[in-house]
Amino acid sequence: MTSYYYTDSGTGERYPFETRAWRGASGQPLELGGLPPFDAGQIDPSVWSLWRYRAMLPLPSEATPVSLGEGMTPLVPLTVDDRTVHFKLEFVGPTGSYKDRGVTTLISGLRAIGVEEVIEDSSGNAGTAVAAYAAAGGLWARIFVPDYAPPAKKAQIRVYGAQLEEISGGRAATTEAAVLAAETSMYASHAWHPLFTSGLRTAAWEVWEQLGQRAPDAVITPVGQGGLYLGFYLGFRDLLAVGAIRQMPRLYGVQAQAVSPVAQAWQGGHQEVSAVPEGRSIADGVLIRQPVRGGRLLQAARESGGGFLAADDAAVAQARTDLAHHGLFVEPTSALVLAGLRALGHALPLEAVVVAALTGAGLKSPPTG
Repeated sequence: MTSYYYTDSGTGERYPFETRAWRGASGQPLELGGLPPFDAGQIDPSVWSLWRYRAMLPLPSEATPVSLGEGMTPLVPLTVDDRTVHFKLEFVGPTGSYKDRGVTTLISGLRAIGVEEVIEDSSGNAGTAVAAYAAAGGLWARIFVPDYAPPAKKAQIRVYGAQLEEISGGRAATTEAAVLAAETSMYASHAWHPLFTSGLRTAAWEVWEQLGQRAPDAVITPVGQGGLYLGFYLGFRDLLAVGAIRQMPRLYGVQAQAVSPVAQAWQGGHQEVSAVPEGRSIADGVLIRQPVRGGRLLQAARESGGGFLAADDAAVAQARTDLAHHGLFVEPTSALVLAGLRALGHALPLEAVVVAALTGAGLKSPPTG
């Protein structure tokens, strides 16, 4: 037996941890309940992965995690544009992106309840992570991606042994195809399933440890579905609840100008996020027309004193080049954080302790020419 459970965020209806549902009957996301409070005394220093926090993660005690050594990524301070920025190198995960951090808890939890096959839709990085961890855990995976997804990401999915489904019609059509296929299988969606978000909280806990058990002044992440943004929010909120930090960092999310529903909602003062038209950008990892937890993202920004903004492709391309010239080779989606930091300008004082998450490795989207 486990104390973990889910609740329908639309109605409050409770579901057991063993449920195969991926959203509530209301059509709204499920939220995870029964988690213990953060306890620094429960960190296992002998484990050099995010499973050092196992006592605070949603996995039954008798289950074995599906782990590839994810987490504990470097926090590297570099001087960029005359300010020190602490870059969190999430791209050094086992599959080359931050998605490993959430997929290890997702696949571990699903395997613990007996799931044997999973379906996921992705622009590439979540698909590669699910394919890898499914292989490591002995599960079969079927991954749906837009046909325009970077070839390197599609090749990576195939090499893990997953069945790759390329869908024309854009990112929304890819999700529709996966949901239809999931009627006869388990939809292991990084956008919907709260087990994924639960693993992302560990990014905040790691930063807290790496900064000497304190919070930064601000955190900047790329935002598509906004999972990592919410992970930092939830993780720092956990720390705040037990008095481990005095206040939340200001959380900033950066979107691609071509598809920026959260930034538009934020700038318009809205409480919810409306769908926007499909668009293309070199920041291909964040082209989500309407994130599943859009309202929650806006709430997190209000609570933290942060916000959302968008950057065009020219700014992203320049930021990617500049990061490379500092020794950090990332995919364009990751470069959104530097483009966003530049757009914030004096909103963040030069002396502020800023953490910027670099979410995907450069070879996932190699430059041409």
